[in-house]
Amino acid sequence: MKDRKARAAELQGFDMQYNIGGIVLAGIDEVGRGPLAGNVVTACVVMPQEPLLMWVDDSKKLSEIRREKVYEEILSAALYVGIGQIGPHEIDEINILQATRKAMRMAAENVPADVFLIDAVTGLGLKGKEIPIVKGDAKSYSIAAASIVAKVVRDRQMRELDQLYPQYGFSRNKGYGTQEHILALRKYGPCPEHRNSFIGHFI
Repeated sequence: MKDRKARAAELQGFDMQYNIGGIVLAGIDEVGRGPLAGNVVTACVVMPQEPLLMWVDDSKKLSEIRREKVYEEILSAALYVGIGQIGPHEIDEINILQATRKAMRMAAENVPADVFLIDAVTGLGLKGKEIPIVKGDAKSYSIAAASIVAKVVRDRQMRELDQLYPQYGFSRNKGYGTQEHILALRKYGPCPEHRNSFIGHFI
């Protein structure tokens, strides 16, 4: 537990360099830019200094079971949580970068924040200072919390889609281009949740 507490304190310490004079700091992250199917999902989260949640970290470093538990802890502790999402058809229309930006704006539209720490994306046009941070989910407590929220929301969606379209293995691959997924695409063709702009060279 001592290592986890130190790690959480390290992430929170990164945020504190921007939290000067009692400003409100929000973290923003996305999940789902790379998959062949499903939504791109974003989260905007404002975390209090206390309690320090020991398992907040880059969502990719946590098991699915752990992420689900920490997700509930974040929802209980956070001062603000916003979700934004853009579906496959709009991703095809405006491209994944613009869809990600739009989803991030949706997640942050009602947050009372002065500074936004954003995982590597620029130019959102928010009402506050935007600070893009490369690999921010591995550096910032706020962005890590947002990464967990976005990941859990999207993974739950993909498990639901697996019930509708079991042939693609969405509960296992979460829409990413695994061998299983690509073979199913070639055999069955795309479903309505596939991003047509992503799958052209697979089928």
